[in-house]
Amino acid sequence: MSKKKSSLNSFGGLVYSTNPDVKLDEENNEQAETLAPAQQKLRIMLDKKQRAGKMVTLIEGFIGNDADREELGRKLKAFCGTGGSVKDGEILVQGDNRDKVLQWLQKNGYGNSKKSG
Repeated sequence: MSKKKSSLNSFGGLVYSTNPDVKLDEENNEQAETLAPAQQKLRIMLDKKQRAGKMVTLIEGFIGNDADREELGRKLKAFCGTGGSVKDGEILVQGDNRDKVLQWLQKNGYGNSKKSG
């Protein structure tokens, strides 16, 4: 038996309210529907701010749910042979892999992707 723990995120950040008419916004829990790869407009950038001088390839602009973003990040990291992460709606791939990422995205139908910086 596993018991699901509730977190503050499941309540939209609400901790306590004295208002008896307070209603939790149920719509915030819905995840965005993932657009088709051809409709995605991804931006690929090189970033080293707040990273102790280390470079990361940053992919922004993915529209969709977190599971699909995680899956795309996993595939890109595997293709580049590096580590990275997915957080704050961005995909981070360690190192300067802009060309490899752009190549993989175009090969897999993400035609609107562009490299900047």
